[in-house]
Amino acid sequence: MFKAIGKYVRAVFYLVTFRIDKASETLRMNPGVISANYDRIIEEKRSRINQYKDAISAMIAQEENKKSKLKTLTEELEKLEKLKAGAAAKARQVAAKYNGDAEATRNDAEYQKCQTAFRDFSSTLSEKQARIAEIEADLEQLVENVNGHKLQIQTQLRDLEKLAEEKHDAVATVLSASEEQQIADLMTGLSEDRTSEELRELRELRQKASAKARVSRELAGLDTKQAEAEFLEFAVNSQANDEFDSLIGLTENKESDDNGPETTRIPEA
Repeated sequence: MFKAIGKYVRAVFYLVTFRIDKASETLRMNPGVISANYDRIIEEKRSRINQYKDAISAMIAQEENKKSKLKTLTEELEKLEKLKAGAAAKARQVAAKYNGDAEATRNDAEYQKCQTAFRDFSSTLSEKQARIAEIEADLEQLVENVNGHKLQIQTQLRDLEKLAEEKHDAVATVLSASEEQQIADLMTGLSEDRTSEELRELRELRQKASAKARVSRELAGLDTKQAEAEFLEFAVNSQANDEFDSLIGLTENKESDDNGPETTRIPEA
């Protein structure tokens, strides 16, 4: 029994799911919904592109920052080279006082100061050179990445323009397909299109109105003909009566009555 109930519940669930899916599909096929969905996708894509632009802008800012650091380090490097050369020149000047006596020269405090400065400048110079090489490598990779992302964003911008065109094409396609389906359904008698029914009713009303007007015109013409027929019949009857009255002399009597008393004549046998 529980197994049968489980099968029934599953069947009901599948039926409800099927109806929901069909309703969802029908709703998604609506041209207005399609247009709205395209607008939403376009807006989301535009938002991602704007985020992408912000990220690229940050990368370009890093690029500019690294270029600025590289310029500063290069200037420091040039200064260290000059300081290093200055320390060596000063040391040579000190050594010149001792006419080639190496031991005396090394023991000279000024010489030792120049030697220490030269070593410090050389060490710092090496560090700066290593840092410059590192920044140049980072900068080269960063520029390559920025250029690649610029190409990507240009592609996405073109895709965004195509989406706007695709939106109109998709809506037009759905509308055209819907019209074709309605025509096909009308041909097969499957359509329940209320528009076609309303058109049929309007055409019937127009035909009825035309028929009424035609009947009215015909009836108006018939009344005229009947009146003419009555007039003609009256004229014929009136003429016949006049002839009869004239035959029996009633016409003369009428004239006598008009002119005064006169003896009535009886026609001869």
